[in-house]
Amino acid sequence: MTAFTRIHQLIDQHLEIRPDAPAIKDCDGQIYSWATYAAFTHEAEELLRAQGAAPGERVLIVGENCLAMPVLLNACSRIGAWGVPINARMSAAEISRIRSHANPVLTLYTSGISREAAAHAGEAPALPTGFGALHIGQGQSDPEPMPDGPDAPAVLLYTTGTTGDPKGVMLSHANLLFAAKASADLRKLTAEDHVYGALPLTHVFGVASMLMASARVGAVVELVPRFDPAKLYEAFLNGANVLPAVPQMHALLMAYAEKQGITKLENAPLRYVSSGAAPLDPAWKRKAEAFYGIPLQNGYGMTESTAGVSGTRNAIGDPDTSVGPPLPGVEVSLDLSFGEDPNVGEVLTKGPHVMLGYFRNPQATAQTVQDGWLRTGDLGRIDDRGRLHIVGRAKELIIRGGFNVYPPEVEAALNDHPAVVQSAVIGRQAGGDEEILAFVQPTAPGAVDAAALKTFTAERLAGYKRPTRIFVVDALPAAATGKILKHKFLDHFAALLAEEPS
Repeated sequence: MTAFTRIHQLIDQHLEIRPDAPAIKDCDGQIYSWATYAAFTHEAEELLRAQGAAPGERVLIVGENCLAMPVLLNACSRIGAWGVPINARMSAAEISRIRSHANPVLTLYTSGISREAAAHAGEAPALPTGFGALHIGQGQSDPEPMPDGPDAPAVLLYTTGTTGDPKGVMLSHANLLFAAKASADLRKLTAEDHVYGALPLTHVFGVASMLMASARVGAVVELVPRFDPAKLYEAFLNGANVLPAVPQMHALLMAYAEKQGITKLENAPLRYVSSGAAPLDPAWKRKAEAFYGIPLQNGYGMTESTAGVSGTRNAIGDPDTSVGPPLPGVEVSLDLSFGEDPNVGEVLTKGPHVMLGYFRNPQATAQTVQDGWLRTGDLGRIDDRGRLHIVGRAKELIIRGGFNVYPPEVEAALNDHPAVVQSAVIGRQAGGDEEILAFVQPTAPGAVDAAALKTFTAERLAGYKRPTRIFVVDALPAAATGKILKHKFLDHFAALLAEEPS
């Protein structure tokens, strides 16, 4: 097997053996071969060089899933620049903060497929290309020193943090190449697979576990700018057979299917479906497996770990809701000094998947990576079979009446209700203690109310774990990946929280 040192080599490897095989199905339905994909990356390389991109420079890419996103990321690889993909649905203020922090030499907007990207581009000049309409903005040259070999940075990904301060995660070519192989091996991907790509390429899950893993083996990726359950169902019937997703996607798909009177996916080649980026609720796991007719695999990772830390390989019907054992080459340990439960601690991980560090933030890097171990900030336990179970975020742990309350456990009880699509639980200081606030998205307006949910959870949770207040809302604030943004809840639902409890 070829020893890769740069991510663009994942594309080039296919030119000798299968240049005409499909590589990318774009959001408009057009299919591009490996030869065409590679040619576009060369075109983009020339364009970026002509505009001033050089080794060690950052190139900001504001867009949504489309052919231009992977083309530009791989063109940066050819140059030695760092791709910085940013979701076009961010606000202008959010993008401005990231731009100020990353200090890119260029900012590219995928204006051809995203009206938000076009709006952000404003009066920036158009840049005609063979791989899609772009607009381009110039910045000041500010290159970083670039080490030789695969340890050079490939991408800079900004995380969905709990503060307003941008935090850029530097991932090397080696990080991404390791993650690509680990993810492809876990899913047993082959060149015959058709991966449904609704995970944003502005997020590590989409870049590493979807795009890079598919290129590693030659699978075709169908790029989807925005998740739509109806389009996903149609894609299954048209050949998509691998679905990497987050729990909210499964919940929305099954809610759509139920409205259509569909109880089970039939006459579709689906062979692998997975969940990641958020806790997997056992009720949705059961429902999903009954709908898909195949196992729903679970996994765990984060931006700082290049997505993959662990993953399951379960048979259908297995009640296991762990995130599985560590991936080959990955170490996992627990810092058990955290709290009252002797079996629960902060998850630590070590291996070739651990980030280079935070961009221009050595203090935060030193706090997060210690002696090669990445402190994840997640709380977990390891069972007698070596499987990791994530029980919550250290910062989201609720201490009520002296007892630890893990939000995923409360959310699982709420999600068991048939009229609930998804829920999110947070804590808030109240009179020297913490109250438990639950926000619930129903399957339809009026399908369930707070009183019914209080009765429902009372049968499933100890008294100290039961929500103090339950709010039934139209939707939960979420990132493009579907990840629930709990740090925004207090502001987003301020008016609801200000109301007197009924």
